[in-house]
Amino acid sequence: MKELLRTTDPTVIAFAKALLQGEDIAVFELDVHMSILDGSLGILPRRLMVRDQDHFMARTVLTDNDIDPGV
Repeated sequence: MKELLRTTDPTVIAFAKALLQGEDIAVFELDVHMSILDGSLGILPRRLMVRDQDHFMARTVLTDNDIDPGV
């Protein structure tokens, strides 16, 4: 698995997941429950992971939809 996206914005995570699932790219979200540790302040980023072989296509999908993977 490779990291595709890291952000503290839950709307970007939701949009990215919807785009990737629409392209039949399996996506796994990490650090979902870390908000317990930061007191629900949203300061700890969440990460989206994809399979190694899907990483290039997933980056392309996000970039085409104005989401900067930045990783």
